[in-house]
Amino acid sequence: MAIEPTKSPVPSSKAADRDAAQQDGFLREVDEALREEQMVGAIKRYAKPVGGVILAGLLALGGYLAWDYSVKSKAHERSEKAELAFDKLRGGQLDAAAKEYEALAKDGSDGSRAAAAMSLAAIALAQGKDQDAARRFAALAADQTAPKPYRDLAVIREVSIRFDTMKPDDVVAKLKPLAVPGNPFFGNAGELVAMAYLDMGKPDLAGALFAQIGKDEKAPKSVRVRARQMASGLGYDGGVELPKEEPAAGQPTTTAAPAGAAAPKQ
Repeated sequence: MAIEPTKSPVPSSKAADRDAAQQDGFLREVDEALREEQMVGAIKRYAKPVGGVILAGLLALGGYLAWDYSVKSKAHERSEKAELAFDKLRGGQLDAAAKEYEALAKDGSDGSRAAAAMSLAAIALAQGKDQDAARRFAALAADQTAPKPYRDLAVIREVSIRFDTMKPDDVVAKLKPLAVPGNPFFGNAGELVAMAYLDMGKPDLAGALFAQIGKDEKAPKSVRVRARQMASGLGYDGGVELPKEEPAAGQPTTTAAPAGAAAPKQ
């Protein structure tokens, strides 16, 4: 009787599934380990550059915040000092106010420094130091960092102080660019130019300019009044309107007799 060979047992489907699961889990572990190793390598490789960028950004932000705080603090401090200086000026403490403005004129924005310089020149003028005031106005007028309105006004103030000692031609040369209708300082500059024309023996130019100033609604009222009077005296219409007199109630309106007419006989 022949003996049949022993057959190898066929693994069940459950065993196959278990083996497949174990193999899959092993592969996942290997894959995760590989990824972890790659991540660690990347961190080591880029940690310093990335950290440097982040640190630089934080330092830049911190620097900006510190700068912004410093600027705002200084602006607030300057505002307080300017207010204190003005209070002293208004109270007649000219020397004390000048010390405050001297400090303000050395630091700050172009506009604030120009305003302080203008105040110092005005204080010198109020103290009777005309030449010192004129020198300060001239320095401000020549300061190209100062805003143009301050420089233009400084030129006018300098010329107004030195007018009597300046040649009329020099007055015209300095102020004629400002003595044009539409310029913010037309009235003030034009008045000085017109006076220089009179000194030059050019009443026609002076009268025409005075008339323009008198009719300029944007010119200061005091300047317009003077310009109208000067224009009228030179035979030009400065825009002066004389009020008409109304006859008293119950009285007839009379017409003045023309010059040279005979008086009525009694």
